Amino acid sequence: LQPTLEEVRSWTHNFDKMMSNPDGRNIFREFLRSEYSEENLLFWLACEDLKNEKNMNVIEEKSRTIYEDYISVLSPREVSLDSQVREVVNRNLTEPNSNMYDEAQLQVYTLMHRDSFPRFLNSPVYKSLLQRRTSSTSET
Repeated sequence: LQPTLEEVRSWTHNFDKMMSNPDGRNIFREFLRSEYSEENLLFWLACEDLKNEKNMNVIEEKSRTIYEDYISVLSPREVSLDSQVREVVNRNLTEPNSNMYDEAQLQVYTLMHRDSFPRFLNSPVYKSLLQRRTSSTSET
């Protein structure tokens, strides 16, 4: 199921709405991939997944994987975090929990919202989607 014209239009004013829509996230991800910053969305999604986890063994495993994939300076998909947030994450690693990446996740979310999202709205990816939706909806 593709997003409706109304949904696609609503994203121009509402980053949160687009991020809470699986189609919106997929289209945004396609754009981020073209900008070589897809890891930001992947990190955000991994944190969302971790928040829903209740099993402590799985939480420990996932938190370590997130660290190795997105926080470690050795990772090719490292996300951009300031030193304070990085410090909090490193402290949390000693006792992992499902919300240990909240500050880091918020920082990455804010970065996507302020930095990538305005470019996304002006991108061929978004404009062609909007055009396809407009032409497939006969407006009177």
